[in-house]
Amino acid sequence: MNIMIVEDDPIISDMLAKTVKKWGYETAVVTEFHTILDQFVKYTPKLVLMDINLPVYDGFYWCEKIRGVSNVPILFLSSRDTPMDMVMAMNMGGDDYMQKPFFEDVLMAKIKALLRRAYSYAETVSDAIEHNGLVLNINGSVAIVSDKSAELTKNELKILSMLMRSRGNIVSREKIMRGLWEDESFVDDNTLTVNMTRLRKKLSELGKPDYIGTIKGEGYVIR
Repeated sequence: MNIMIVEDDPIISDMLAKTVKKWGYETAVVTEFHTILDQFVKYTPKLVLMDINLPVYDGFYWCEKIRGVSNVPILFLSSRDTPMDMVMAMNMGGDDYMQKPFFEDVLMAKIKALLRRAYSYAETVSDAIEHNGLVLNINGSVAIVSDKSAELTKNELKILSMLMRSRGNIVSREKIMRGLWEDESFVDDNTLTVNMTRLRKKLSELGKPDYIGTIKGEGYVIR
């Protein structure tokens, strides 16, 4: 699998490339930071390692641009450690966030977990789920209502799929976080809230503003 590295510090970029290659992955290292989206389209990577502080435009900007054309997993790597940076990363479409400096083994564990969830998930479930006028296309990561559709990120797809498969039953926030990130120590409530808010906005635009209900103190439910 090809992993794209977007990091303007040559020392860190070289370290990342060597680490990823050591584990058997191919790399595409960005060196021109004003054409990151063009390079993404050219390389078609299976995962992106994205720094936040970049020349020209920051990593949040490029993450949003990539999300306009792809649901590829994006792992943010940054020395910035404020909760707002982490929330912003998820809000722009990122799948995970890792603070520098980090241990190589932990980085590779996160990379492998993201790849496993992104590219094996659709193979283990049926192609589509339908309930109450909404069709969730699993392989296409698309929610469809009549003639309208909305493309979903990997996290949004997993949240909606989990809730639709458990329709009629309350799904706790803890269970959703375990399903998304497996290791809850890297996740806080704000991160899930951001993903849920973004998903609900897309459903509202499809004419389903109340599709996902909140049960205070317990979790979420689709009736």
